[in-house]
Amino acid sequence: MRHFLSLSDAGGDAIAAMLADALERKQARAGWPKGRADADAPLAGRVLAMIFEKNSTRTRVSFDMAIRQLGGQSIVMEAGQMQLGRGETVADTARVLSGYVDAIMIRTDDHAKLEEMAAHASVPVINGLTDESHPCQIMADLLTIVESGRQLPGLKVAWLGDGNNVLASIVEAAALLHFDVVAACPQGFQPEEEAIVRASGRARVVADPREAVADADVVVTDTWISMGQAQAETKLRAMMPYQVDAALMAAAKPGAAFLHCLPAHRGEEVTPEVIDGPQSLIWQEAENRLHAQKSVLRWCFGQIG
Repeated sequence: MRHFLSLSDAGGDAIAAMLADALERKQARAGWPKGRADADAPLAGRVLAMIFEKNSTRTRVSFDMAIRQLGGQSIVMEAGQMQLGRGETVADTARVLSGYVDAIMIRTDDHAKLEEMAAHASVPVINGLTDESHPCQIMADLLTIVESGRQLPGLKVAWLGDGNNVLASIVEAAALLHFDVVAACPQGFQPEEEAIVRASGRARVVADPREAVADADVVVTDTWISMGQAQAETKLRAMMPYQVDAALMAAAKPGAAFLHCLPAHRGEEVTPEVIDGPQSLIWQEAENRLHAQKSVLRWCFGQIG
């Protein structure tokens, strides 16, 4: 049994294998109806339970369609409509669901809940997002980068804005797949130092946005105000110098790609001319949540790596 709580649970070689599998399966489905199962239906008979403690569009739909295209089925549950929302422990919920389904995906806040779920489940548990990390999003980002014809080893990724959970997973990926990350973050909103240290020299944090994007192959940002965050006005003022606009993109490598995990707030973390411009790969990136997560599911069931 394999849990996918972080990218390190799989490791660099397995991630590379998953990306290759995702790309091959995506290409094999070109022109097919979205609801048609893959020709080999490798997860036929499997059921994925999805638990949501946070709102979701891409995670919900992409995982639902991923298990369907692999031949399986899903059960979608809102935590507030479960006994989990009335005081049943995460451990007890994990034990109960393990008797009903073949895998569990949870999108939650506290990373400790995810770890508790995995500790007590007897089926694979997948991290659909926590406040600490977002490995499934980064799998989609890596797939998008590779699909665009770029090689990961030696790549430079620039991050602009909040030192959040998405950045933490990008930094983790950098160490595993041998590319570099330079993050420009305002004082008070930098990533945890431990995350940078774990990157083994592959990541650093700077104050100047132009220093971060210099010679960058890929420029990435994220919404500045996450769900449930307080003091939005103060944070927005601190973040505005890190907005990705045309001038900042021009300071990166010619033809550098722009990524954003969505939802986006045009006029805040990014200007419309960038996110809706020719360097933006955001719609490909969003679709790739589906294709990357199909391979994550297959890895969890021992079919890859």
